[in-house]
Amino acid sequence: MQTVLTIAGFDPSSGAGVTADLMVFAAHSLYGTACITALTVQSTQGVRSTHATSADVVCATLDCLEEDLPPAGIKIGMLATADNVCIICDYLDKHQQEHWHLPQSWIPVVLDPVLRSTSGRELLDPAGITLMRDRLLPQVDWITPNLAELAVLSGIEVAGRDDMPRACRALQTRTATSPDGHRLGIFATGGHIDPPDDFLLLPTGEGLWLPGERVNTRSTHGTGCALSSAFLSRLVLGDTPRQAAQGAKLYASVALQTAKKIGLGSGPMNHLWPLIEP
Repeated sequence: MQTVLTIAGFDPSSGAGVTADLMVFAAHSLYGTACITALTVQSTQGVRSTHATSADVVCATLDCLEEDLPPAGIKIGMLATADNVCIICDYLDKHQQEHWHLPQSWIPVVLDPVLRSTSGRELLDPAGITLMRDRLLPQVDWITPNLAELAVLSGIEVAGRDDMPRACRALQTRTATSPDGHRLGIFATGGHIDPPDDFLLLPTGEGLWLPGERVNTRSTHGTGCALSSAFLSRLVLGDTPRQAAQGAKLYASVALQTAKKIGLGSGPMNHLWPLIEP
């Protein structure tokens, strides 16, 4: 069984964050480990407050896990502070330097750029957003932004479907200025447009639309988080990026369709459906 790492915040209602990521990994027969970057006080009705984990604790957690359970893939979610973004960048640098010469040393790194909660609370400080844009993005392989996150990171207004390819290409060009010629892959989610089509921009520069269908449910909490984690899981299991994106969409769609009502607000998806469906 392969180990995958999530670096994200803790959602006590388990709709998003590390607890949701761990369920997605389990649903794909992967063993999940977690580094918690922030505690949140929230439920299905929204986020009330956030409390960032100190950068020293984040660093110690990552070092401890790396010594015993080195990951075959890394999912990065909510980071909360600029200090935590710096720690993650240092961790990725160190990981690359230590493992670049080993056989099959490449591991996929997928960033879900959690900048703001659905209820409107800021989840990463302004200095952290700048560091994410300038330092972290050139170090990851894939990013899975929604429309608002894509606009912030690309610097281009994204009002709808027609703006997505242009913003994705601008973001890819921006991050391709690194010395090693790194080209970011972008899996832009269109859950806020109708129909909810996603746009996949491959590192080669090829772009394609992945058709979506609206699911009539209130159990939508953490949809983007689950899609990103499922995408990473499929990459770790050997899918091509296109196959991984299509597989992640299928996973998320069924998780929405089979979700049961939980809580008074936007409830969680059925993350574990592959383990319980006949």
